[in-house]
Amino acid sequence: MANDSKTWRCGKYELSFDRPRIMGVLNVTPDSFSDGGEHFDPDAAIEYGLAMLDAGADIIDVGGESTRPGFTPVNPDEEARRVLPVVRALAKEGAIVSIDTRHVAVAKAAVRCGASIVNDVTGFTDPKMVEFVKTSTCGVIVMHAGEVATPARTHATVQLDTSAAAFVAEKAREAAAEAAREAEKPARRRRGKLLGEPKAEAKLPGGAVQPSLPFGEPEPTSEPASEQETPAAEQAAAAETVAPAPEAAPAATEAASESNDRLAAMMRRSARREEAYVPTSQLRRFTLPDSAPIMRRVMGFLSDQARTLIHAGVSRDRICIDPGPGFGKSANEDIVIQRETAKMASLGYPLMCAVSRKRFVGAVSGVTEAAERDAATFGVCLGAIQAGANIVRVHDVTGFAQFLNGYWAVAKPQPRRAFVAVGSNLGHRCDNIRAARDMIAEIPLTCVSNCSRIYESEPAYETRQDAFANAVIEIKTELAPLVLLDELMKIEAELGRDRSKKAKVNGPRTIDLDLLWMDGEIHGGKKLRLPHPLIGERDFVLVPLEDLMHDPARFFRYNGVEVKEPEDRVGHIVGELGRM
Repeated sequence: MANDSKTWRCGKYELSFDRPRIMGVLNVTPDSFSDGGEHFDPDAAIEYGLAMLDAGADIIDVGGESTRPGFTPVNPDEEARRVLPVVRALAKEGAIVSIDTRHVAVAKAAVRCGASIVNDVTGFTDPKMVEFVKTSTCGVIVMHAGEVATPARTHATVQLDTSAAAFVAEKAREAAAEAAREAEKPARRRRGKLLGEPKAEAKLPGGAVQPSLPFGEPEPTSEPASEQETPAAEQAAAAETVAPAPEAAPAATEAASESNDRLAAMMRRSARREEAYVPTSQLRRFTLPDSAPIMRRVMGFLSDQARTLIHAGVSRDRICIDPGPGFGKSANEDIVIQRETAKMASLGYPLMCAVSRKRFVGAVSGVTEAAERDAATFGVCLGAIQAGANIVRVHDVTGFAQFLNGYWAVAKPQPRRAFVAVGSNLGHRCDNIRAARDMIAEIPLTCVSNCSRIYESEPAYETRQDAFANAVIEIKTELAPLVLLDELMKIEAELGRDRSKKAKVNGPRTIDLDLLWMDGEIHGGKKLRLPHPLIGERDFVLVPLEDLMHDPARFFRYNGVEVKEPEDRVGHIVGELGRM
């Protein structure tokens, strides 16, 4: 029930989660870990994005910078050049487009081009990104990226008892503890010589100690020149920085961390497995590390960043969270996080499962090649869905849509209301409409619940043809929208509808079946648009709908469809031909 009640507002769209939503991955990059270069050409990327929509994707996530282990950072200008034509073309086809970026300039440009979601892999830790999204209406995805996304927090000491006696007693205890530590140092040094000295803590300028990070080793203060990925502009800015006075050391440290691409550094270390993670080779009694500290870091960060966005002015129903599998985490940690999906879902935000082809999926399945991990990905996703995940981000949309439709049909009985427009102007028009109604009633997991009267209308768009007979059928179905559409196309073919290239568009036809609307569904693409984008201008649809619902014009306006006044519509109703 909690999952069903969640909604996600993304610009002009509102996604419900009465079923899991599929996000298709579209990498417009030459170097992504499983499909780099396949869709680097903008035209190829657009074609692939449309194909994913036609295969069942609800959202397309467009990225122009690979964040695989060992990736090379991309200049925002280059990233924008890659993604903006793709975002613009997909949004034009009614797609819900997500822009996968950590750069504010790219996010702004993509939203202007039609993107409805900003997917920030650094979890909106950049105040400029927060400032931007609070002024827009786009949906946001807060992702946990390991050490990069979790800044060290300092907590002020709170004095609970201000009495003089309590104060003196506290100071005495602190002095005794300090004396005990001083007395223990010689013994510790002797043990260190016998057992080997532990790794020294990294020192920052001014003598400060590098804070420990939630996942992975602390970021080194310097790296070999061959591995530095700092953009030229940032290097030039760093060269102009004047060395600060000793008391300004913390400020210098902060500036240095900003000039270095910490995400790239972390993912380079992930590429070198022996340096990527906290050592876990010690003998232990359990197969996985304790979940409590891991989930405190992940859920604490996600909750904190969501609250930061809310306090900045981003409404709660625009926020989605993603634990960021593979980002600064070991395979063991990723499995722990996935097993705790229900806890993350209980935070109340839409929850994303973005495990597609990740390294830990290969570790648990024994599949080395990333592109061959789709079946294992589906298994991990199914576990996440059962535990409360709402959105599944996958590379193989076709395979996962089939997998999900099969599972959902058996596991989740869920009839939903839909409307199908029926028209005919060849042969016995009313008989054709009644035959279509009977065949729709035979579609699996579908029943006809109501029918409008049959009306006669003027031809629309192509006016040099005979008048049409029109009606609208109300159905209940448990099929996915694209599966239902395929069944409707089969009925058209059986009743003699010619959809070949030689057939005239909007010309005469024995039968025409249009899926107008389905409860809780929004879809874009060439094959299907929901709600149907032309409902609002078709008199031969809106008038029959009045037999089935109160004030259809108001209903569809509420659902984001522009509805024209009767005199401005096409295909005007001119008479009534009888009951269905």
